[in-house]
Amino acid sequence: MLLLHEGSASAQSDTTLIKSYLKTLTKTPQFRNHNNVDQLNLTADFLKTIFKKSSDSVSVQAYNVDQKTYKNIICSFGTENKKRIIIGAHYDVCGDQEGADDNASGVIGLLELSRLLKDKKLPYRIDLVAYTLEEPPYFRTEFMGSYIHAKSLNKSDTEVYGMISLEMIGYFKDEPKSQTYPLGILSVKYGNKGNYITLVKKFGSGEFVNQFSKNFKAGKNILTKTFASPPSLPGIDFSDHLNYWKFGYDAMMITDTSFYRNKNYHQKTDTMETLDIPRMSKVIDGVYNALISLNP
Repeated sequence: MLLLHEGSASAQSDTTLIKSYLKTLTKTPQFRNHNNVDQLNLTADFLKTIFKKSSDSVSVQAYNVDQKTYKNIICSFGTENKKRIIIGAHYDVCGDQEGADDNASGVIGLLELSRLLKDKKLPYRIDLVAYTLEEPPYFRTEFMGSYIHAKSLNKSDTEVYGMISLEMIGYFKDEPKSQTYPLGILSVKYGNKGNYITLVKKFGSGEFVNQFSKNFKAGKNILTKTFASPPSLPGIDFSDHLNYWKFGYDAMMITDTSFYRNKNYHQKTDTMETLDIPRMSKVIDGVYNALISLNP
């Protein structure tokens, strides 16, 4: 565990844009769940439009489930490079709710990263991937957008340096007892305030995860704690990075710890009004600064 003080790095992300994106993604005619394919497609089109403002390399990875077509949206930078980093977040929601933290927050991380990476000279390729069908009933199935994407990389023998899943990065609380854990004893080590972002990795992580984590913490953008455990611990694989682990890729998750902190998880109360946008922007800054500090 490493604690860092906020505010020691200059801001990069735009809180006005973040608010605008949150409104567009969450205040929609229909909820963006697997039943509302038209709404998912409208969301995909919006993401594609924003990505195209920053990159000439934007593609759609479409696939069929139960005679319906679902789409991953991929925005790439540094395409002249062979070695690749994947930053992913899912844009679908669970059931009939807005899904501001879960996971509009992570998707907006991708949108802001695309703006920040525009015209940057990179020593590696970065693919920002907005996934569909992360949520039930498709979670842990081969129909998850992230499984489709990870499988395609494996099939094409793509050289993947590492992967990061942005999974709920906008909810923070400073009150005592606002943070819980899968094991109660962990509160002794990590504290009981939900005022930090977590870098989640499994034991035996590789060069990318360890170097990125080191860079993220060194940037001191936001109070940060790292959490490493066996994959069997509840919660450590509750997002899209699990599918990259399945194919042997070095992967991790950045999260506000989901339901261990945010009691709006999978509820109608998961709205943009509950998010801490300034701290969310600092998480995005931290990701960006850590990425551009990598030397693969």
